Amino acid sequence: MKRRSSIALVAATLVAGAGAAAAIALPAHADTVLCDTWGTTTIQGGKYVVMNNVWGASTAQCINVTDTGFQVTTADHNNSTSGAPASYPAAYMGCHYTNCSAGSPFPATLSSLGNVSSSASISVPTTGEWDAAYDIWLDPTARTDGQNTGAEIMIWVNHLGRPQPAGSKVSTVTLAGATWDVWYGNIGWNVVSYVRQATATSFNDSITSFIDDAVSRGYAQQSWYMTSVQFGFEPWIGGAGLAVNSFSVSTGGTVTSPPLSSASASASPSASASSPPVTEAACSVGYAKNEWPGGFTASVTIANTGSSAINGWTLGFAFPGDSTVTSFWNADVSQSGSNVTATDMSYNGAIAQGTSVSFGFQGTYSSGNANPTAFTLNGSACTVG
Repeated sequence: MKRRSSIALVAATLVAGAGAAAAIALPAHADTVLCDTWGTTTIQGGKYVVMNNVWGASTAQCINVTDTGFQVTTADHNNSTSGAPASYPAAYMGCHYTNCSAGSPFPATLSSLGNVSSSASISVPTTGEWDAAYDIWLDPTARTDGQNTGAEIMIWVNHLGRPQPAGSKVSTVTLAGATWDVWYGNIGWNVVSYVRQATATSFNDSITSFIDDAVSRGYAQQSWYMTSVQFGFEPWIGGAGLAVNSFSVSTGGTVTSPPLSSASASASPSASASSPPVTEAACSVGYAKNEWPGGFTASVTIANTGSSAINGWTLGFAFPGDSTVTSFWNADVSQSGSNVTATDMSYNGAIAQGTSVSFGFQGTYSSGNANPTAFTLNGSACTVG
């Protein structure tokens, strides 16, 4: 999963503060080289964080960070283009796994931000297989830590080779003066990708127009929080020479973001205790997996096929192999041996008749990662769809 996520992972976006029109030139400083898997540093006086973020491979990667961006100098990646990318080196404003940029307006609700625009200039090599993309993270809560669970909006400005976005192509739109293919998938959260038909080495326009399009399709909600705006690269093969040369972002409207503190971080919904679970439920469970050597993400969908609403749920299942859950979203997940228990959050405990909810998790395995074959909901067996 992208830890840019990220899923992880996630594209090279730097977001300026509310009303800022462009990045302010600062005195030159010595370049910083990042080779650690999760190495980070800050640029432009701490406004933005740059991360190496090698989340999908064990191969070497180093980036040279300047005060305006970064360049990938070493990238020995050779991932299968049918699986996850090796990494997501990127610059961002906002919060990424508790690492928050200084003075960020995020998290803030989409409705409060007004128009968010950005410009970016990149250099790309003619070899390798990769994409160059914005990664904009949305969450139903003011999340400042861990995996976002609402939507991931990607804007593929450029790409080379065989890699494709998550899911499948659903439409074609004209936004920001160009034509984009729209892709949609769900890997525990909605992933909406806009792939520019004619690749470019710069972007200078509104990113809110892409988010509004995703909202109009039902993939996101205006009440959700934007938690970070990122821009960077997803290399599957190679990647050396990819560079963000410059970047700026501006926001309009009144930002009503909560303070970035431990209190707001803990504002993520907790397991629902107010609505007792029903004792019996007719249900169907779908289990979809995205796997790479030693790791995977899974999306679990619970459908209410009964004659009444479900008010509070606990799902149980067991791994046939040696899989271990390492992180999760849209449910509180625990594991004892091979047995896994997932409990609803405060915002998704109710499942009306004929509807469904989804949650997801990331895991690791050593020798076996077969799908679970049996599920129980509130103690009653479900069919497997």
